Amino acid sequence: MAATVQRVFTPGTGATPPALTGREREQAVLTQGLADLLGGASPPHDVALMGPRGNGKTVLLNWFKRACRDHEADVDVVATLTPSDVPTPNALLDLLASPSGNARNLREELTTRCRRKPLAVLLDEAHTLDLEAGRTLLNASQQVRDEAPFLLVLAGTPGLPEHLGAMNASFWSRLGEGRLGIGLLSDAAGRAALVEPLAAHDVSIDADALATVVEESQRYPYFIQLWGEVLWKRHLATGAPRLTAAHADAARPDVTARVTDYYQDRYRELETRGLLPASAAVAPLFQAGTGATASDHAIDTALATTGADPADRLAAREALHRLGYIWSPPGQLPPVFWVAGIPSLMTYVLDRTR
Repeated sequence: MAATVQRVFTPGTGATPPALTGREREQAVLTQGLADLLGGASPPHDVALMGPRGNGKTVLLNWFKRACRDHEADVDVVATLTPSDVPTPNALLDLLASPSGNARNLREELTTRCRRKPLAVLLDEAHTLDLEAGRTLLNASQQVRDEAPFLLVLAGTPGLPEHLGAMNASFWSRLGEGRLGIGLLSDAAGRAALVEPLAAHDVSIDADALATVVEESQRYPYFIQLWGEVLWKRHLATGAPRLTAAHADAARPDVTARVTDYYQDRYRELETRGLLPASAAVAPLFQAGTGATASDHAIDTALATTGADPADRLAAREALHRLGYIWSPPGQLPPVFWVAGIPSLMTYVLDRTR
């Protein structure tokens, strides 16, 4: 019975949600990379997942890890690493070297290992990776891929390209189609992320309730999972096979409390970095909703209202970008634009700074 299932939605855990929707392109790129490894060749490029927190980058890494392990007889995979696992180049060598290697250098050790069995290395939070360890890893990846089947998959916030550039100036540009921006879901994907897991347990949700969740979550994956978790608890408590607008109304206080906690954490982060004036200045540009965009000129004009000089305005824009408060997704056609990481966070910032 559905009531015996205690967890359907798992916000903030990095676990693959019951319906991984709206990430078909990213899954296709990763799946093709796995197919190349299974064929005994390196993919044409490594992969980097870049976007604001809460959009599912860790989810995709874990999904790909399981996909690789479904073929563990033919492909080796290093469990998802974080920068704390590889604080120095020596730690990186110790972790990735062939078990029977002599620990000469990372390139030689990885080449030896990959000739025995194709290898995928997954690294989360790559925007905080130690520069020297990262430089060693990126350089080794470029060299090993020419000699043996190897794939490196990185995930990080919008500050990732800049951080990678400090390690290896050409790495980001070499990624080509491997540069994947992970942002808000489409309307259809946001709806499916809620509908499909409930339907798997014979629970439905009416149109009004679904519209409420999609609108109030702003298609931000973490918030959709929060709504799903609270609504699922309502189902368990009432046994109702169909969730209605009344259930959504009853769930709203719990969701709002948790979303507010999340906003407060982001607000304090902006405050401690001295970015509150800048974050409040650009917020009105995105008040039109999830589809709002802004040009470089519009961002600069907004930041000029803080009294900052041009250099400080540029520094503030890039700092907001690194945090994912605003970001410029890769793969755009001209003109390049900026979008909000979470539009509703900007409303919260405005309300608190007025």
